[in-house]
Order: sequence, then structure tokens, then C-alpha cells
Amino acid sequence: MSSNDRDYILGTHDSEIARLGLQHRVWRPHMLEAWRRAGLASGARVLDVGAGPGFASIDLAEVVGPTGEVIAVERSARFAASARERAAGANLRHMHVHEIDLMNDLLPAAEVDFAWCRWVASFVTSPAVLAEKISLALRPGGRAIFHEYLDYRTWRYLPALPRVSEFVQQVMASWRAAGGEPDIADQLPALLSPHGVDVTHARPLLFTVRPADFMWEWPAAFVDVNLERLQSLGRVDAPWVASVREQLRQATANPDTLMVTPLVLELIAEKRL
Repeated sequence: MSSNDRDYILGTHDSEIARLGLQHRVWRPHMLEAWRRAGLASGARVLDVGAGPGFASIDLAEVVGPTGEVIAVERSARFAASARERAAGANLRHMHVHEIDLMNDLLPAAEVDFAWCRWVASFVTSPAVLAEKISLALRPGGRAIFHEYLDYRTWRYLPALPRVSEFVQQVMASWRAAGGEPDIADQLPALLSPHGVDVTHARPLLFTVRPADFMWEWPAAFVDVNLERLQSLGRVDAPWVASVREQLRQATANPDTLMVTPLVLELIAEKRL
């Protein structure tokens, strides 16, 4: 495993790839709608920023077709390899995966029509550097599409689950301790504007779901992985982890439980002509 893989907050192992696949399936309809709003279509050249195992990259390649191009950039060797395998399996020769570090390496793309960035700005050590690099990669009139958290604390359950509320606070604190910022979306317009990229569309994405809804599975899978991580970091102990799991088990068993998801902000920004 490379050093870039080791410092991923949630790891790059098979179970994390599976979790990311579930997350992608849950969010796919909202992602496709964002692309439609931005005007993404056949023949476009698209930069997939922080592509992970390539789930969105595959969808991008199918949307733009063989007359377009997808440039997927990902610093994890394991994720990059997984993305390449998916592209080869789908015979998507116009999808190209590059193993690079967004903070330290030059992007292998210029004059792209679109850039897609989902849950990347929250984790990088410098969102300002990320915004600058995306801006430089766009052609004049090109558009960047973001899905990033705006207020992570909206994640809650009705009836209230006190231990899960503590879990959300622990997650946010651990991300910040690692150099990230969970509520990064409110900074993006100001970071993009000095580089000639202005927000033209903004839409909040917030949902209330029940245990029977597919979206319920997205945070549930995230909780399980993060409880192990928080305990390995020494931030919490085994009894506390067990109490979080028990509260969630009881909530999931109650069909009347409501969950409010973390608030995500959808941004579409256009580079000035």
C-alpha cells in the first residue's frame, strides 16, 4: 500500500470501495440531475476530481460517449487501479485515469468543458489550491460542478439519538484534526471567484428518510466504518462504540424513525469568457 493510500481517512480497502459504491448508488440520481443542470452532454471533455474507485467516472464516460473524454484524477494507487479495471471492463477507452496528488501535482488536463468534484474539498489540506487548479483546468465558459457539505450537523434522528449526535461531533472534530473541513461548501464561491470562476447555480440537498428508504443505508454504512476509525484513533472507547451501535439498531428497527441527512450544497460555477 502506498503512503497516499495509508493516509486516506477511511482507508482504501475492499470494504471501503464497497461503501463508496453504495454511496454512489444512493446519490447517483442527484448527481445526474446536477450534470443535466450544468449542461453536460455528449462530446464533452470532463475532469473528474478525486475520482476514487471510478464510480462517477464510469457514469461520466457513458454520458459524454466516445466522442468525449473523461480525465479521472485520483491519488490512491488502489482506487486508481480499481477505476482502470472498471473502465476496461466497460470498454470505455475514452476514460483515462491518472494517479496524482491534487495538492502537489499538476493536473493532466487543460481547457476542459466540465469538472466534477464531490466530497473532495472537505478532505484536502488546502481547498484554495484545489479551487485554483480546477479553475485553471477549465476553458473559458467551462463549468465546475460541486457536491460538498455545507452543514454536517444537520445529520440527526427523530426521536433524538444522543450518542449518534456525539458521533457526528466526533467525526467533524477528527476531520478537522486531519486538516480537512467538513463544512467547506460555504468557502467555495470566494475561493473560485479570484480565478475567474463564478457560481451561477446553488441548490441545497437535504433529505428526511425512514429505515425502509434506500438512502437510509448511506449513513448507516458510514457509521460502521467510522466507529472503528474513531476507536483506533483513541478518540472513543469500546463501550461508547457499542452504545452508538445499539441506538442505531433500535432506530433502524422502528419504521417510524426519521433521519435528516447532512446538508450538501450543489454548486455550478462558470469560468468567465
